[in-house]
Amino acid sequence: MTSQTTQEVTVTADSFFQAQYSDPARLQYVYSYRIRIENNGTRTVQLLSRAWEVIDATGARRVVEGEGVVGQQPHILPGTAHEYTSWVQFETPIGAMQGSYLMRRSDRQGQEELFQVEVPKFLHIAPEVLN
Repeated sequence: MTSQTTQEVTVTADSFFQAQYSDPARLQYVYSYRIRIENNGTRTVQLLSRAWEVIDATGARRVVEGEGVVGQQPHILPGTAHEYTSWVQFETPIGAMQGSYLMRRSDRQGQEELFQVEVPKFLHIAPEVLN
């Protein structure tokens, strides 16, 4: 598990190897990952979009961008968190992801501010690599 705080928003990421969906003989390694986004500030934030960099063990990189996360653009009230689970597939037993979220912060007077929140690099490692 890894965490990083940007502008009062903490992002925590954790990876889980999915043996039932993986087939190492066919270079198919599937991982689920859980993301927790905590609003430690005093104003509501909304996650608008994401930009991920997905990196495999050979150094091959791909970018995944889109609106929200898993079909949502959640509002996160002060002192609360939003969690979601998604998945990724690699052709190597080790991979990594990192990226950012575009967020909007608003206050009671209707003032809005856009800002980026960093998603720290986190690893996906098949258990066979650790043995």
